[in-house]
Amino acid sequence: MADTVKPALDAVFMGHRGALVRLLARMVGSAATAEDLAQEAYLKVRAAAEGRPVEHLAPFLFQTARNLAVDHLRQERRHAVVMVPNVTTEGLEEIAAPTPSPETEAGDRQRLARMEAALAGLGERQRRILLLNRMEGLSHGEIAERLGVSVSTVQKDLKTALLACLEVFARLDREGLRVSPRPDVS
Repeated sequence: MADTVKPALDAVFMGHRGALVRLLARMVGSAATAEDLAQEAYLKVRAAAEGRPVEHLAPFLFQTARNLAVDHLRQERRHAVVMVPNVTTEGLEEIAAPTPSPETEAGDRQRLARMEAALAGLGERQRRILLLNRMEGLSHGEIAERLGVSVSTVQKDLKTALLACLEVFARLDREGLRVSPRPDVS
């Protein structure tokens, strides 16, 4: 690689790393996998720049990362398909389905009701910000733009909403109704 390209690529990668990882995390649903894909994209762009000059490093880096994420998702989908040779339809009917016990169902309903009550206690904007961030994966800036409020307002409302959810988890935990929240992806 030419001596001038590596510093330029390093600067582009470090300058856009946060945005790149957030994009990849939204695509693949895992912050750890996003970090790995970002590093792999860097290495691929670096290898490509060794063979020929790349004029627009940032778009090339992002496109390479998107392509790697799509490839990763395709590979995951292929691995998710389980082939069971020599099993008849009758054999499949004998496999036990992972049905929760009545106690588990009742506990789940109770936890859901408490969480819905906590969310109902929030203001409409706080609830909407929480859903846009956690369910749709929007960044604070994207939410602020969509709702016409400042990023600071988004951060404060999201903090309030998350604290309300954490209080429900803590109460359930104290009562012995353990809840394992989904790991944070952002």
